[in-house]
Amino acid sequence: MAAILYSFIRIPLKNECDVVVPEFPNSVPVGIIRWVKKVGDGVAVGETVCLIETKNTVIEIPSPFDGKLRSKYVKDGTVVSSTDKIFRIKFRPGEKNERSKFGNLSAETSKSEHVPKINMENQPAIKIEMLSKHVTKPPSFENSLFVHLRNSVRKIVSTRSEFVVRMTKLRKKSAERLKQSQNEAVMQTIFNEIDMSTVIAFRKAHQQDFKKKYGIKMGFMSTFLKAAAYALQDHPIVNAYIKGNEIIYRNYIDISVPVAIPAGLVVPVIRNVPNKSFADIERAICYFREKGKKGKLSLKDMNGGTFTICNVGVFGSLGGIPIINPPQSAILGMHAVTERPVAMRGYVIIRPMMYVALTFDNRLIDGREAVLFLRKIKKIVEDPMIMITGV
Repeated sequence: MAAILYSFIRIPLKNECDVVVPEFPNSVPVGIIRWVKKVGDGVAVGETVCLIETKNTVIEIPSPFDGKLRSKYVKDGTVVSSTDKIFRIKFRPGEKNERSKFGNLSAETSKSEHVPKINMENQPAIKIEMLSKHVTKPPSFENSLFVHLRNSVRKIVSTRSEFVVRMTKLRKKSAERLKQSQNEAVMQTIFNEIDMSTVIAFRKAHQQDFKKKYGIKMGFMSTFLKAAAYALQDHPIVNAYIKGNEIIYRNYIDISVPVAIPAGLVVPVIRNVPNKSFADIERAICYFREKGKKGKLSLKDMNGGTFTICNVGVFGSLGGIPIINPPQSAILGMHAVTERPVAMRGYVIIRPMMYVALTFDNRLIDGREAVLFLRKIKKIVEDPMIMITGV
C-alpha cells in the first residue's frame, strides 16, 4: 500500500472538513474506494480512513485531523477520479490550525464575511507515512481488484465450455479514458533499427566491475534513457505538450519507465535524467520494481513525466506500436535484440539489431522533427561518445 501527500482539503464551518481524492498520475486515471472506517468511528491524524485501489497499486487516504468520520460521500466499490469528494471529518476544536501543515487549505463560509485563505505555498509538503498498525484489511478487501484479477485467469481444459467474468468498473473506466486520449491525440508512429553491438560490448567489458561497485547489473535502459535525454535537449518540442490552445515547454526532463509487477504495469518516473549517471538510473529502476512488487508505489512516484520509454523487448517482442501516455506527446518503444543479416560497406554480416518505434502527437510534433529525434537516439546508442563530445 502506498502513502500519499495531502493535496487538497476544504474546511467549512463547525470544525469539519471535506477530503477529496488526490491528483492521480497520468497512468492512473481512476480508482475504486474501499472503506476501512465506518461513519462515527474515531480517527487519529494519519490513520487510514479508506483505500483507493488503482489498476496496479493501493493508495491509503489518511485522516488530516484527530476527530471522527462525520460522513461518506461515496459507497464502497465506487469508481472515483481526482478531486472527487470522498468523506468529511469532524475534528476537535482548535485542531485545524495545528493540522493545516498537511496541504493547501482554503477556508470558506456560507456567510458574507471575509474569511482569509491560509497560504501554504511556501510550506514544505509533509508526507503522511504509512501507519500499518492503524490499517486493517477491510471486509471487502477479499473481493478487491487484485483478487478479481487472480481469480479471473483460468486454465483452458478443453471442455468445449465458456465462462464469463464481469469487467470491473475500474477496467471499464480506464478503457474509456484510454480511448478518449487516443481520440484526442493525432498519433503517428515511425520506426528505425539500432545496431546494439557497441552497447553489448560495453556491458560485457564493464558488467563485472559495475556489479561489484553498485550491486546491480547494467541493463539497456540506462543507455536509452541517457540517449533520449540528450536527444530531447536538441528537440525540446518532443518534451512539450498541448494544454488547451497553448504549448507548454518544460525545462526539465523526467522520463516515465513502465515496470512490470505481478498486478500489472506501473509507470514510475525517473526525475532529472540528464543529471543522473548510469548507476543512478539502474538503481532507480530496481528501486521502483521492488517497491511496486510490494504495492508501495506512491502517487508521487508515478506522477508527472515528460517522455516515456517502454521496453517490451524483455518479453520477446520484435515490434509494435506504443500508445502515448497523456498529456505527454511522445513515447519510445524498445523491442528485442536479435541477430540479423545487415549490409555494411558492401558486405552482409550478422549484427545484434533492435527495432525501435516512436509514437508522437502529430498535432504538436512534425514528422521531420520526430524522424530527426529518433535518428539522434539511434546515433547515440550506436556511438555513446556523441554524448561525451557534445556533438
